[in-house]
Amino acid sequence: MRIAIVGVGAIGGLLAARLAKAGEEVSVVARGAHLAAIRAEGLKLIDAEGEYTARVAASDRLAELGPQDCVVLGVKAHQVEDVAADVAAALGSQTAVLTAQNGVPWWYFSGLGGPHAGRRLESVDPRGRIGELLPAERLIGSVVYPAAEIAAPGVIRHIEGNRFTLGELDGAETPRVAALSQALTRAGFKAPVSSDIRSEIWMKLWGNATLNPVSALTGATLEAMCRFPPTRALIAEMMAEVKAVAEAHGVRFRISIDKRIAGAEAVGAHKTSMLQDIEAGRAPEIEALVGSVLEMGRIAGLACPRLEAAYAMVKLRALA
Repeated sequence: MRIAIVGVGAIGGLLAARLAKAGEEVSVVARGAHLAAIRAEGLKLIDAEGEYTARVAASDRLAELGPQDCVVLGVKAHQVEDVAADVAAALGSQTAVLTAQNGVPWWYFSGLGGPHAGRRLESVDPRGRIGELLPAERLIGSVVYPAAEIAAPGVIRHIEGNRFTLGELDGAETPRVAALSQALTRAGFKAPVSSDIRSEIWMKLWGNATLNPVSALTGATLEAMCRFPPTRALIAEMMAEVKAVAEAHGVRFRISIDKRIAGAEAVGAHKTSMLQDIEAGRAPEIEALVGSVLEMGRIAGLACPRLEAAYAMVKLRALA
């Protein structure tokens, strides 16, 4: 497959290097020192198997990379609007767009029946530009589970995890999602296709909406937060609020809150992405991870006081 990855950060870089190693025709969109390093030295991946350098076409403009079978949106949720016009302009007649953002996606109500069909989420698409530029029929959803980091410009270090769950927005089993799953599998990932990608999104968001803000506010790792009784209790209460919101929108959870917290604890002394962003002076994904849940709660008529408090404090923390 011809696959272009827009936003070759930690996860985008991991995908690009693994897919290129597996023989896919991969190109990347990057900027600054990262782009310069990839052009000069290639994209290096450090993982449990050692080191591998992928030679991939790289540009700061998607249009320069030619026609694609799939474009992967590897940028963070609050950066999608910035790249949406360039992505839309570069799409061929059959090009699919894989969304790889954390949190409730802007397309959540697209193709979904019920009283909120087609509703726009202000928290993740405040001007409606993303939905206008990237039609729902182009999109394939995903839930990204691996953890990785940019060790240096042009260098990606894989930390743990290898699962990318995929799904068409309407739950259909299509040739394009099957082909993408096969390409990811060849690259060494677990890439199951879900008939209910929204429920899969909530399963990850259950942790992101609660663990990330607590981590960002306390500086604690997953292990530390989950082992300290007061924060463990707070996280459980926040998870109960998230669960109520999701269930009000028809989602059902397969595991208990205690088991979800235990899974996070088992990851160990890992800093959440929100904490890493704040420590590095980058804009954290507050709206996609917390603001979107609160908006979904308001739509359902539910109060989420603990999430509201965490949202207010982490928004202020991000300004410091």
